Amino acid sequence: MKEVLLKIENLSKTFGENVVLKDINLEVKPGEIVGLVGENGAGKSTLMKCIFGMPVILETGGFGGKIYFDGNEANFKSPFDALAAGIGMVHQEFSLIPGFKASENVVLNRESTVKSFLEGFFGSRIKAIDKKHVESRANDALSTLGVDIDVNTVVTEMPVAHKQFTEIAREIERENTKLLVLDEPTAVLTEEEAKMLLDTMKVLSKKGIAMLFITHRLDEIMSVCDKVVVLRDGTLINSAATQDTNVNQVTEWMIGRKIENSSAVKEIKEQAVETIISIKNLWVDMPGESVKNLSLDIKKGEILGLGGMAGQGKIGIANGIMGLYDAKGKVEFKGEEIKLNDPADPLKKGLFFVSEDRKGVGLLLESSIEDNIAYPAIQIKGEFFKKRFGIFNLVDTDAVRENAKEYVEKLEIRCTSEKQKAQELSGGNQQKVCLAKAFTMNPEVLFVSEPTRGIDVGAKKLVLDTLKRYNREKGTTIIITSSEIEELRSVCDRIAIITEGKVEGILPPTADVLEFGKMMMGVKEAKDDWYWKIY
Repeated sequence: MKEVLLKIENLSKTFGENVVLKDINLEVKPGEIVGLVGENGAGKSTLMKCIFGMPVILETGGFGGKIYFDGNEANFKSPFDALAAGIGMVHQEFSLIPGFKASENVVLNRESTVKSFLEGFFGSRIKAIDKKHVESRANDALSTLGVDIDVNTVVTEMPVAHKQFTEIAREIERENTKLLVLDEPTAVLTEEEAKMLLDTMKVLSKKGIAMLFITHRLDEIMSVCDKVVVLRDGTLINSAATQDTNVNQVTEWMIGRKIENSSAVKEIKEQAVETIISIKNLWVDMPGESVKNLSLDIKKGEILGLGGMAGQGKIGIANGIMGLYDAKGKVEFKGEEIKLNDPADPLKKGLFFVSEDRKGVGLLLESSIEDNIAYPAIQIKGEFFKKRFGIFNLVDTDAVRENAKEYVEKLEIRCTSEKQKAQELSGGNQQKVCLAKAFTMNPEVLFVSEPTRGIDVGAKKLVLDTLKRYNREKGTTIIITSSEIEELRSVCDRIAIITEGKVEGILPPTADVLEFGKMMMGVKEAKDDWYWKIY
C-alpha cells in the first residue's frame, strides 16, 4: 500500500459564528486523484484555502485540527510555503499576470537566466533572462497538456480556455510538485478540451503527482478519479472509490435528496413567427471569440441556445451586441437599430446581459449582495428611489433589501445576509447574484453566457428551471450561450451552432447529439431540411 501524502485530521474552520468546516478527515496518496464535490457553499473552497495557506485563513483566526503533508505537519503561513513544500493550486479565478506572455506566466519567479556583463559591476543579482530557454520550458509544459498555444501570446489576448491551460501548465512545470489542487479547471473548457485535460491528469497521476479535483461535472469525477469525497454544509458526508458508486448516488449524497434529471431534452414548443432581434453581418473584435459576418434572427419569446467549440465566436455575439467589444454590422431590436459600441443603448432599450466574466463584468465585488442586485435598476431605470421632503430623490434602502431577500430565497443564494460582500461568496453564488440582478431589470431580452459555470448539480437545475420559468411567465426572450450541449438541449427551443464566427446551422433540441457534434466540428454532409430550417 502506498504511503499517505496528504493527511487531514479533524479540520474545522469558522468565519465569525458561521461554521464552514466541521471535523474533516481526509487522506490522499501519491499519484491518487481524489474528486471533491459538494453544492456551492459546502466548504470545498475553504478546505482548499486551508491546505494552501491562503492569507484569509490566518487573518480570520486560522483553523482547528491538523494537516500533514509528505510526513510533516503543515503550518503554512502563506501560499509560498505551500508551493515550496510541493503543493500547486489552480484557482477557479485566474491568477495570471494580464500583461505578461504565456511563457512568462508559466515560469514566473523561476525564470531561466544567463550571465550578463552587468554582473561584473552589480553582482549575481543582475542576471539576464534566457528567453529561448523560457519559451522552451513553457512549450514543454503546454505540450504535456496536449494543447497548441503560442507561448508568446499575451494573457489579455487569450480566450478563457487558453488562460486555464496556461495556469495549469505553470503548476506542472514546477519540479517539486507532489500535489496539484484543481479548482473547477474544466468549467471554462469545451467537452473536447476537458477530455484533453482529464487525459493529462491520468498521465500526471502515473508520474506520482496526486490531485485534488474540484468539479461539478460528476461524469468527470467518475471517469478520472480514484475516489470521490462529498461535502455538504461543511461536513464530510461520504468518501468512496469511484468504482463502488455512481453519479446518482453521489448526487444524493451532495444534496441530501433525490433530484429529477435536468438533462432531459426539452419538448419543442410552437415557434413564434415574430422576430424581436435581427442580426445582419455582425462582426465583433473579441480576442479569442471573434464574430465574422454573422446573421441570425431571434424570435420573440423563445429560448435560443448558442453553442459551439471554444474560440469559435459564440461568446462574442452577446458581448458585441451589448457594447463590451468593438462591433460593426446591423442589429435591430423590434425594428429599431441598436447603437453598437454604446453599452448604454441596449440597456435603455430593454436588453440585459449576464456575462461569463462575473468578476470582471458582472459584479461590484466590494459591494453588498443587495447593492449588486439593485444597482443596474437604479442606474438605468431609476428604480428604488423615494422622495425626501418632497424634493430629493434618495435610494430606498428598505426596498433594495426586500428585493434582495426575495432573490436570495428564490435562487437559494447561500450567504450570511444580504449585506455580505459579493467577493466573499462562492463562485456559484456569485453567479446567482448576477442572475438576480438581471431579473430585477425585468428585460425584454436577456443574454446569458455560461449561466451554470461553476455551479453544482443541484443549483444548476435550479438556475435552468428559473430561466425556463422566467421565460414562460414573463415572455422574456432568452439567449443562452453555453459550452454544454446537453444543457442547451434541456432548456432551448432552438440551438444555433457557431463555427468560425458564423452560424453553422440551427437545430431543434430533439436532434441527435451526433448531429450537434458534426455541426460543431464543421462536418459538411447532406443534411435534411427539417433540422436545417431557420425558423
